[in-house]
Amino acid sequence: MAVRVLGIDPGLTRCGVGVVDVEPNRTATLVDVVVLRSPADLDTPRRLARIADGLEAIVEEHRPQAVALERVFARSDVSTIMGTAQISGVAMLIAARRALPVALHTPSEVKAAITGYGRADKAQVGAMVARILGLDAVPKPADAADALALAICHAWRTGGAAGAAIADAEAGAGAAARSGRDAAGNALTPAQRAWLAAERAAAVSGAARRVKE
Repeated sequence: MAVRVLGIDPGLTRCGVGVVDVEPNRTATLVDVVVLRSPADLDTPRRLARIADGLEAIVEEHRPQAVALERVFARSDVSTIMGTAQISGVAMLIAARRALPVALHTPSEVKAAITGYGRADKAQVGAMVARILGLDAVPKPADAADALALAICHAWRTGGAAGAAIADAEAGAGAAARSGRDAAGNALTPAQRAWLAAERAAAVSGAARRVKE
């Protein structure tokens, strides 16, 4: 059974929102994608309310089973990071009120999952998102593609099932990598092979970190 994931690329001026259905074999299908906006001439409470209203409407319409957010990092532009953090909080609250699981993914995690390379640029991520979803064009603006990438990344990292243990997914990934096929016996796509390579690299680096700790 497919899992429906809502991906959110948080931002106060532009908030990318993407919804995808992902099968257990990691085949992904676009459900919806939109960029919510709030004008800079509004005060912050009303800007937050406007984005919140849009997120509420999308959740009500599409009924996702999980929510994936970009993890916020401190940067020099304080106003941007504040807006991003505020919208992240709004999204988490909306999810919590519906008992939806929320996962935070770093940009490098998303890039590695989607392209196989943790330092891929936005153009590469967008191109792979379009390819994975079978789209004729890359979703625009970049916030839209980033939101879809987050949703796909989360579904793949949890094995295509909401709340599934990542360890189970990694075990399946190891078997698939050895055979070149998924659990259903289907040949892996280039994107899926890239994801498997990224997962193996992440597992190695994670083990190294644990040893150092």
